[in-house]
Amino acid sequence: MRASRLPLALVMTSANETPDEPEGPATRGARGRRAAHPARTAALASPARSRRRRPSPRPAPHAPARPAARQDATTPTAPAAPTAPNAPAATVTEKDGPFQEAVADVPEPAPPPGPDAPETPSPERPDRAETPAEPEEIAEEPGSRAGMFRSLRNHNFRLYTAGQVVSNTGTWMQRIAQDWLVLDLAHGSGTALGITTGLQFLPMLLFGLWGGVIADRYSKRRVLMLTQVSMGVLALILGLLAISGTAQVWHVYVLAFGLGVATVVDNPTRQTFVVEMVGKRDLPNAIALNSATFNGARLLGPAVAGVLIALIGTGPVFLVNAASFGAVLLGIYAMRGDELHQAAPVKRAKGQLREGLRYVRGRRDLMLVLILIGFLATFGMNFSTTVALVAKEVFHSDASAFGLASSMLALGALSGALLAARRVARPRLRLLVVMGLVFGALEVLTGLMPTYWSFLALLVPTGIAMMTIMTAANASVQLGVAPEMRGRVMALYMLVFLGTNPLGAPAVGWLAEHFGARASLVLGGLVSVVAALAVGALAARWRADERRVAAR
Repeated sequence: MRASRLPLALVMTSANETPDEPEGPATRGARGRRAAHPARTAALASPARSRRRRPSPRPAPHAPARPAARQDATTPTAPAAPTAPNAPAATVTEKDGPFQEAVADVPEPAPPPGPDAPETPSPERPDRAETPAEPEEIAEEPGSRAGMFRSLRNHNFRLYTAGQVVSNTGTWMQRIAQDWLVLDLAHGSGTALGITTGLQFLPMLLFGLWGGVIADRYSKRRVLMLTQVSMGVLALILGLLAISGTAQVWHVYVLAFGLGVATVVDNPTRQTFVVEMVGKRDLPNAIALNSATFNGARLLGPAVAGVLIALIGTGPVFLVNAASFGAVLLGIYAMRGDELHQAAPVKRAKGQLREGLRYVRGRRDLMLVLILIGFLATFGMNFSTTVALVAKEVFHSDASAFGLASSMLALGALSGALLAARRVARPRLRLLVVMGLVFGALEVLTGLMPTYWSFLALLVPTGIAMMTIMTAANASVQLGVAPEMRGRVMALYMLVFLGTNPLGAPAVGWLAEHFGARASLVLGGLVSVVAALAVGALAARWRADERRVAAR
């Protein structure tokens, strides 16, 4: 590399640049080609300068040595001025070959850059250019209250969080109203409810990976504004159909599928936009607070929806949700663009989707997380279906009781998210495996509870375990990938997390309809336990294989 920089350095030399190495008595200046600078000559002749070099055993006055290139590649190397007559010569060793540079026996460390010198990103740290270093003073103790909410010091993230609180509340109101509308139109059919949930997540299964490609190619801020407008329009149409009394089950099916198409692009873009708002340092905290706002809305939304459905019906609930998307649009529009840590967009090219898949396939740590989350999301986290069926079929409750059950699950999820906000490092796979076992066991117990109130009580710790797994898995994936691959990897993560619902939700609904609503919860918990044990065993086996290879 030094040989390739030497000709360019000699050409770019200017009179104001300082040389890197003295050339000794026999220099070009001594031969009259260039006059030596007096100040530079005196500096090179000082005792402090001479002590940095070992004395040359055999100086070669007839062959001038080439100056050694500075380690800082951003500063071109200039030819050196002559030294004083009585200054000791620096020792250099000439490498073989006509294009090799002289290398000093004891290289001089490069001087620190001045306060105005620009910082050049290192090729070994590709995220340096996109994510500027955060100030050190914002780092706080993880256990402190300020540390728990530290990412809210970011102006853009505050705006985003405020909009999400309003929008997520409306979204959860619509979920409850949509499920209740389907049960009314289909006369309590669990299969129809499962089909609705499956259709909403089917686009994620079919097109989910393309959403990650879009998130990597385009401005995430603009993409989010488009997706929020689309979802607001769909909620408005469903509300008008319900108010007019013309809504049918197939209308809900079509609109649920359309909402899933918008979610294909919205989910990976929204997940990866968090790191652009807060940077990598506060990413685990921001993910946890994002989940906290989501589940805080999950706590409030179903309760409000249950009351509104009982008073005025399902139609106005959809209209409220349509209006709530305006808060997100306003928050995104009001953000400060110069404070965003925007990643460089990936240029359009062939094979980007396959490139993302190859990247994940070569990472065992990511593969294990995806396997665990896939099984838990498919069979264990279908609470929108299972809780509704248990509340209606087992305990014979109305919409308000169903909303209360959803709120209790959200209370546990909110508590789990706030506990996860104290996390400062990338979560380990061990935590995911342990919490997978706990979550599965709690779900089995929840399905076996004999009374409605004991059922509600068990939903709280189940929600804590569920949210601990979700936030830990999200942070582990985002912190473990390269910035230019983050959108595609998160699209695959969301595909596994949400796109498997078209497979799990109808199966759970069919199981509940033929074997009872309790069986859907018990089976989901058992599958979660088995999946956690299998991932833990697979991780231990791979780790043992790596140790054996390293020992050879």
